[in-house]
Amino acid sequence: MKYAIRYYSRGGNTEKLAKKIEEIIGVEAKTVDEPLTEDVDILFLGSSVYAAGVDTNIKNFVSGINVNVGKVVNFSTAAIIESTYNQVKKLVEEKGIQMSDKEFHCKGSFSFVHRGRPNDKDLDKLSDFVSKIVESE
Repeated sequence: MKYAIRYYSRGGNTEKLAKKIEEIIGVEAKTVDEPLTEDVDILFLGSSVYAAGVDTNIKNFVSGINVNVGKVVNFSTAAIIESTYNQVKKLVEEKGIQMSDKEFHCKGSFSFVHRGRPNDKDLDKLSDFVSKIVESE
C-alpha cells in the first residue's frame, strides 16, 4: 500500500494529528501546499473548520489532484462543528475520487474553547483509528 498525508492547519491542531499519523505509518506529513506527485492508494487528508467551512487551501489542493488516488480518509479538528467530512467528501467525489466512509475527528482548541485539544487521549484514539485503516486495506 502506498500512503500520503496532506493537511492544512492554521493553529496547529490538525497538524498535530497529521504528525501523529506520520509517526504511525512512517510517511512524511506535508501541507496541502505540496501537491501529490505520484499515485497513492490512500490519502489521509486533514482539515479544520474556519467560519463554518473548509479552508480554500483544501479546496485548491483537492481540485489540483492530477494523480490516481484510491481513497481519501478524512481527519479533522474543529472547535464547534462536528466534522469536515461532508464538505471534503463533496469536493473529493466531484473530482471522481472515492471517499472512505471512515473518518477521525476531534475537538481542536480555539481561543479559550477546548484548551489543550487535541490531547493525548485524542491522539491515542487517532492511533487506533489509523491502525484499523491500515490493517483493513
